[in-house]
Amino acid sequence: MPKEPVTRNDVAEYAGVSTAVVSYVVNEGPRKVAPETRDRVLEAIRALGYRPNATARALRMGTTRTFGLITPDGGNPLFAELAKAIDREAAARGYVVLQTSADGDPETENAKIAELLARQVSGLVLVAPTEDPNLRDVEVPVIAVNRRLPMVSSVRPAYLEGARLGVEHLISHGHRRIALVIGGAGHPERELGWRMALATAGLPEGPVIRAPFSREGGYRAGQVMLHHEPTAIFASSDLQAIGVLRALHESGVDVPGDVAVVAFDGTPETEYTWPPLTVVRQPVEALAREAVRRLIEGEESVEAVAVPTELIRRRSCGC
Repeated sequence: MPKEPVTRNDVAEYAGVSTAVVSYVVNEGPRKVAPETRDRVLEAIRALGYRPNATARALRMGTTRTFGLITPDGGNPLFAELAKAIDREAAARGYVVLQTSADGDPETENAKIAELLARQVSGLVLVAPTEDPNLRDVEVPVIAVNRRLPMVSSVRPAYLEGARLGVEHLISHGHRRIALVIGGAGHPERELGWRMALATAGLPEGPVIRAPFSREGGYRAGQVMLHHEPTAIFASSDLQAIGVLRALHESGVDVPGDVAVVAFDGTPETEYTWPPLTVVRQPVEALAREAVRRLIEGEESVEAVAVPTELIRRRSCGC
């Protein structure tokens, strides 16, 4: 079998640096690299026999000034808001964004990555990517938003601290039986934040209902939750919380008199539910700003940056 070509990711892993640093060494800029780091990269290039892709090299020099943006679901208000913020931030720095959605499907995501690269984008932004996107032959900078990826820098909300903040707020209202509505997998930090807040307060864990991150998922979870009789519910997404509110209203449950509700995300539509939802707000503008900055300016090593969230108090929690 023919030997697979050595990629920039292979060099980065061998040298213990980010793929962006490999680019700076190969292209002699745009950022300076410390001499000892440069030597490690050059040694990795020699040892692995790396041959830079000429087309990708031209792209990394900034000739297209275009970013590819892949979201898991273009209809989700959070991802739509993130996409708009990334587009604004890129435009302010002279870049254009090509946006597409992968519907949370790994095969679709990989096909979209290949398609954007064929359109000669200068970098990729993957919002909530799948567990293992195919980035082996990607020769442009990549940033993951809202989820970590191996060997790729990421920016995301401080999920654990944010979830803990929301649950602690419910505890401050005197609630002792706080339930959790959360997706089936992929977001352990939000669940851990819920558990930690309860444990710190000396409270038992309330019921947990796992449901899709959708209005319908939250609605079904709310119907099931009624049988567990919590006094408060922490929903891991706005869409789930909106579905929960409908289920509670249909059953004659008063919010927040009988059951208080707090959601994670903080998209604009939570201001217009009834009652308006108390939310742990994702730092959308800061996430977009940091993602675009890192694509353009690069970094010395792979980093996973967590940006603080904000609690916004509204009527659904009893405030």
